Amino acid sequence: MKKECIINIYMDKNMKLKYPIVFVHGIIAHDRFRYFSFWGRIPKILKQNGIKVFFGNTDSWGSCESNAKILKENIEKILIETKSEKVNIIAHSKGGIDSRYLIWKYDFGNKIASLTTLSTPHHGSELADLIYKIPIIHFGITKIALKIFGKLYGDINPDMYNVNYQLTTEKMKEFNENIIMDNNVYYQSFYTIMRNSFDDLMFFYTHLYLKLKFGENDGFVCSYSSKWGNNFMKIEGGISHAEILGYKNKKISGISIPDIYFSIINDLGNRGF
Repeated sequence: MKKECIINIYMDKNMKLKYPIVFVHGIIAHDRFRYFSFWGRIPKILKQNGIKVFFGNTDSWGSCESNAKILKENIEKILIETKSEKVNIIAHSKGGIDSRYLIWKYDFGNKIASLTTLSTPHHGSELADLIYKIPIIHFGITKIALKIFGKLYGDINPDMYNVNYQLTTEKMKEFNENIIMDNNVYYQSFYTIMRNSFDDLMFFYTHLYLKLKFGENDGFVCSYSSKWGNNFMKIEGGISHAEILGYKNKKISGISIPDIYFSIINDLGNRGF
């Protein structure tokens, strides 16, 4: 039975986890930048409270196939380093798609205790649909330029053109029909919405476009698309697609973003993960 509720945000400094956390980012983000963290102060705060935190180190513009392979290799190293049997994945945006593909492709159900997705376009992105309809995006010279940009951005195997295609609503429908859940893994998905287009000016136009045509959204992903699996939860407040990462290092709509992660991790710990 599918279950939807509003997450109860609380902070417990005595929380304990059986398995390490692996953060997996989405597009644009990187774990490889030395002086800037797309996860803000969240990893540091978690580590200060005794939580083992690692990163997926996937490409910003890598396909789900390529990123799943990178993720596989990194998780195997983490398991050896920590001497753990499994890890808990917390994935943002496309990172959730990459993680789902990892579990399915490499039969990783015995190595992943849980997969928590945040603002992941499980049912596709209308913005990706919009971009895919632009004729110039399909030109050979455009594809070459996008790959060069990805390399300059720091990716190992960038494929920006294919990434956009994979996130279209039609392609994600096909993805969901074939990439099934692993019964050994606990899945849950969280989503946020912007209350209005002024909540985060970075997403002013995209939020307005999606709101007028498709309904409530976080500035990048519609809420219906983030609702996936049997456990999906709404995080209250006007929090945008990027703000849920906590990179602004301040409260959003009166909510301390790290507290959201503490709540998620407390719940995972209580479930024995």
